[in-house]
Amino acid sequence: SQEGFTMDEQTRKLLEECCSGCRMAVESFEQIKEYVKDTEFRKLINDYTEKHRCLENEAVSLLKEAGNEAVSMASTLSRFTTEIKLTFNSDNTQVAKLLMDGCNMGVKTLGEKAHQYNKADKKAADLAQKIIRTEEDLMKKLKDYL
Repeated sequence: SQEGFTMDEQTRKLLEECCSGCRMAVESFEQIKEYVKDTEFRKLINDYTEKHRCLENEAVSLLKEAGNEAVSMASTLSRFTTEIKLTFNSDNTQVAKLLMDGCNMGVKTLGEKAHQYNKADKKAADLAQKIIRTEEDLMKKLKDYL
């Protein structure tokens, strides 16, 4: 159980989750982008790559403010095993589905962590919600490509 964590620890853990979630998203976008031929679709992916980079930077600077220099990336790498199951003749639908799965996973994981670390400070909690909303917005936009 996580109740034993102090507020500071909960804040740090939630912010680390935010960092690793955004980093995973960016890595996925970078890998997927080369398979996307559609210019509008590619633009959407670029926009959200940028959004996730900004959110990750926000999480990193909140961690630094709280005196945590090193962001542990161990959890990221263990989860980031989705090898991209795409080929160069993959269509938008396959790409959109894969990205939607990623968004779903992000929303679920971060939602669970936000609940688990409910003593985290407001800035961390707000950032987690902002990331979840970003994922949900992207999912809505991806529906156009299904």
